[in-house]
Amino acid sequence: MALDRWIALILLSICLAYGYTAWFTMDAGLAPFMKRNPIWPSTFPKVLSILAVIACLVVLSGIEKSEPKEADIDYRRLHEYKLGQAIMLLGLMVAYALCLRPVGFIFSTTLFLFLGSFILGERKWILMITVALIATMVVWYLVQQVLGIYMRPLPGILGG
Repeated sequence: MALDRWIALILLSICLAYGYTAWFTMDAGLAPFMKRNPIWPSTFPKVLSILAVIACLVVLSGIEKSEPKEADIDYRRLHEYKLGQAIMLLGLMVAYALCLRPVGFIFSTTLFLFLGSFILGERKWILMITVALIATMVVWYLVQQVLGIYMRPLPGILGG
């Protein structure tokens, strides 16, 4: 079986577990007044799990396959790809997730976007920090003010 199908099989098992959680365990702890709402907190995870399972099944069945191109990933030549960048980005994502609460959303997200663009090869420092700050502030404003979901903007020692 090709590498993409193995990955789809692994993702399918993860999506099925995620879907089981969304469909059967997330709604158990809802308050009685929320059970009458048309949209529950589990609505988006349910839709996401259905779409992900469909996408995995499409890859597993090979529907999306066309004639092999030169640009397809060859798992026998995996060492020739930029695995260092991918591993550094995964490490940066883990560090971001761990630093989000103690460091605060604004600083950790700005640093994540800045370092992520640096890892991917961007070297225009002013542009990188400007885009990271604007994107962070827009997302924080939308989540905090528009949606009304509190996110700690600053570290706890700075009053966040």
